[in-house]
Amino acid sequence: MHLDFPVIIIDKDYRSESTGGLSIRALAKAIEKKGFEALGVTSYGDLTSFAQQQSRASAFILTIDDEDFREGRAEPTVASLRAFVKEIRCRNEDIPIFLYGETRTSVHIPNDVLRELHGFIHMFEDTAEFIGRYVIREAKAYLDSLAPPFFRALTHYAEDGSYSWHCPGHSGGVAFLKSPVGRMFHQFFGENMLRADVCNAVEELGQLLDHTGPVAASERNAARIFCSDHLFFVTNGTSTSNKIVWHSTVAPGDVVIVDRNCHKSVLHSIIMTGAIPVFLMPTRNHYGIIGPIPKEQFRWENIRKKIESHPFARDVKAKPRVLTITQSTYDGILYNVEEIKEMLDGAIDTLHFDEAWLPHAAFHDFYGDYHAIGADRPRCKDTMIFSTQSTHKLLAGLSQASQILVQDSQERKLDRDIFNEAYLMHTSTSPQYAIIASCDVAAAMMEAPGGTALVEESIAEALNFRRAMRKVEQEWGADWWFKVWGPDDLSEEGIEERAAWILKPGERWHGFGMLAEGFNMLDPIKATIITPGLDVDGDFADWGIPAAIVTKYLAEHGIIVEKCGLYSFFIMFTIGITKGRWNTMVTELQQFKDGYDQNLPLWKVMPEFLAKNARYAGYGLKDLCKQIHGIYAANDVAHLTTEMYLSDMEPAMKPTDAFARMAHREIDRVPIDQLEGRITSTLLTPYPPGIPLLIPGERFNATIVRYLRFARDFNERFPGFETDVHGLVKAVVNGKPVYSVDCVR
Repeated sequence: MHLDFPVIIIDKDYRSESTGGLSIRALAKAIEKKGFEALGVTSYGDLTSFAQQQSRASAFILTIDDEDFREGRAEPTVASLRAFVKEIRCRNEDIPIFLYGETRTSVHIPNDVLRELHGFIHMFEDTAEFIGRYVIREAKAYLDSLAPPFFRALTHYAEDGSYSWHCPGHSGGVAFLKSPVGRMFHQFFGENMLRADVCNAVEELGQLLDHTGPVAASERNAARIFCSDHLFFVTNGTSTSNKIVWHSTVAPGDVVIVDRNCHKSVLHSIIMTGAIPVFLMPTRNHYGIIGPIPKEQFRWENIRKKIESHPFARDVKAKPRVLTITQSTYDGILYNVEEIKEMLDGAIDTLHFDEAWLPHAAFHDFYGDYHAIGADRPRCKDTMIFSTQSTHKLLAGLSQASQILVQDSQERKLDRDIFNEAYLMHTSTSPQYAIIASCDVAAAMMEAPGGTALVEESIAEALNFRRAMRKVEQEWGADWWFKVWGPDDLSEEGIEERAAWILKPGERWHGFGMLAEGFNMLDPIKATIITPGLDVDGDFADWGIPAAIVTKYLAEHGIIVEKCGLYSFFIMFTIGITKGRWNTMVTELQQFKDGYDQNLPLWKVMPEFLAKNARYAGYGLKDLCKQIHGIYAANDVAHLTTEMYLSDMEPAMKPTDAFARMAHREIDRVPIDQLEGRITSTLLTPYPPGIPLLIPGERFNATIVRYLRFARDFNERFPGFETDVHGLVKAVVNGKPVYSVDCVR
């Protein structure tokens, strides 16, 4: 394992035949004899990119010599040394750094540099073998300190070589070796992953289900890093985390306050718990971007009015059990959490922030109070705070890695035993230990200062992408170019300040109206790219480029985006994004523009798409855009979808009762043209944006039916660009597709 973490030696004479070169190479040889790789380079190079090598190094040796300290040269040498050490330490406080010289001593090195070092090596006072052992001892100690508790225990178990008599049945991967296809699987995933795939019978790894042993130690470690009172790893995504939180606090008949722009797992929680939902309605612009819930809706007197006007909630005397808010939205809109806490402390039992897209915010001052739980944040007096986070979305977790964070109130502490009953209800008794380990490691990676540096880099890359897109527009996009949704007045002086990203009342760029001052912010690492053809008022231009065509083009050129709307698509700058990745996005968009302007044939620019959809043979890229844009404009789809999501959603039954009708088969499968006035027994969720439109128990209105008719007709006319609506059941009758929804009989 240590061989993958070389000792990096920086010496301008590393490859020379001088005395210094010979001696430093002798040291490198001594290090390699002890089983460590030594990697020699001759200059610092670009400080920032070189300092990023700390993630793969076990130690640094920086050489200084008399030549560097001749009169007039000492100051530049010290400045370079100071800059390099600073770049390393802003990412990694612990990696060993050594200075190596012939005659110079600590007297010649400023103390601000000296105090960051692990040793000062003199070239001719000890043997290379002795110095090598000294360096390796420090490097080993550093590497041994890296692994957090559970990951450490899992690697030790996998390396132990014990025979396995427990589940899973592949017995550390051995079963795969008995079959040709199994051997292919083994070769693809590797020995370590399969040896580490164990069951909860392995006592030395602890238990996820009762939070004991190394698992518990890692959850405590992660709670410390994320500044929460309690933290629980979850191995089936934040969908499951949300259900655990709800089942720990909500019972049948309870009133709950829910962001209408919520993930479907929250709606599943409503159905499962038997709760009565009262919804807060977010704003929405005509790009189809979902905005924030206006601040006025959070005021208790306004929530109380909503409850009193609700047919099923008005008679419930107890205070609402939970309020769930989507923080951040898909497109990166954040709420000032401290203002919400101040308005609702004591009025609602639990505040739950679905921060699936925001686990990074606690590690950078840029986000201030625009996330749920962090260092030095005040506690509510009575209300408990939950945050559910997708470790796998913005941090370095494996898919389905999630976590639940809890902040106790001044008057209430989490009852871990009661909470764990809900946790057990939704957690497999055979959790995937690689996912647990990734939760453990993802948290350890965010330990300061490394976590702060990672988030800093994400923000910097996102800002550089925005700058690059604007530069292309200025130099090449006089006729048209793609825009990155965000504030218009991002001057170079202020773009990196939080104030530049606060949504101000009435600004045209966001289109959300008169928002409260300072209540909402746009996370710059979420980039929604706007394609030509539609403005924020919902007015269609004479020509346009539907986003679905752009994203299919990008997919054929190796770029997969996160979400696609009518005239927008969404990308994220996670901690894994690189300069090469976003620069490739810019260049591919330029290639698309060139292909559109020339109306290049689809067989040339999108051959895979054309092979699956031969009806578009003979089309050029501009031809295809013109066809779909024309249909969107003729049906005024931007206004239709806005009206649809903001229309009155009449609750005719409790969600759990309507869903029970489906379970009991007390339903009718109703065609689209007959839906108006009927009560749905299932979730109806159009993609995009993937936000449920109706939930069980709500009644279809004319606007929603009109949209479903459009989606049906569009799908028949433009195969390959179908609007996916979960909840629509497709059947073929007399050779033609018929779309229906399961409704209460």
